[in-house]
Amino acid sequence: MPTEQIRAGVLDVAYERHGAPGGRAVVLAHGFPYSPRSFDDVIERLTDVGADVVVPYLRGYGPTRFVSPDVVRSGQQAALAHDLHDLIGALELERPLVAGYDWGGRAACLVSLLWPESVSGLITVGGYNVQDIATAATTPAPPALERRAWYQYYLHSERGRAGLAEYRSEIAQLLWTEWSPTWRFGDSEFASSAEAFDNPDFVEVVVHSYRHRYGLVDGDPAYDATEAEIARLGTIDVPTVVVEATEDPIEALSAASRDHAAHFTDLRDVRRLDCGHNPPQELPSLFADAVRVLL
Repeated sequence: MPTEQIRAGVLDVAYERHGAPGGRAVVLAHGFPYSPRSFDDVIERLTDVGADVVVPYLRGYGPTRFVSPDVVRSGQQAALAHDLHDLIGALELERPLVAGYDWGGRAACLVSLLWPESVSGLITVGGYNVQDIATAATTPAPPALERRAWYQYYLHSERGRAGLAEYRSEIAQLLWTEWSPTWRFGDSEFASSAEAFDNPDFVEVVVHSYRHRYGLVDGDPAYDATEAEIARLGTIDVPTVVVEATEDPIEALSAASRDHAAHFTDLRDVRRLDCGHNPPQELPSLFADAVRVLL
């Protein structure tokens, strides 16, 4: 699909836009290791009801680029939050709904937490998708759950960095298979997203993300104040719909996020979808229904 480009913060963000200008704005944010192609079958279902849908490539994906070689290729949660907030401002979106899963769900949650006046609602896969880095650095999960995070520990090593650089598509395809055990995606379906991993900053951003979340590397100093604010772990007060993916083996790594009432003061609905880690691509109609609750 054709992309547009806009300067937003430290990025030239590549994004797709669909629907009627002036309609209710919705920003859909993808995760790792996916792309905007996750939302292809969601977009039409939202534009049909008058939405103005924006789907960006995250930092390190597709045609999105950093504006300067001096910017830290950070994948930390505060960076993702600022990216989404800066995009909303650059496009002059009027309090959009923000929806996402995995990294995109984290960005959507954090914008709703840090700048609630900039959005009108949140659709989040998995619930409270905010990292408690201090706890993650010191508190192990049960071994059966830790095993599912093998890719994170792999990327903690320089061997893992080299492996991702050489086998980015193979690793991504393996993760798709493990994380969505009931989804039978085709080769062409995967290939359409795998193109986004050829970004020159993909490896650096991904490796930094999975090291920073365990406190193994420093973040970009530009986001120190934001990370400190996130660490206070406040509630999210905007209207929220939570999507629970019942077949997602990764969601169990964040069991606390399922205490939805403790994290969302205006919880409008909880939708349980019988799918894996990528609900918008696995069950697009039902994911679109979850967004339409707030439309």
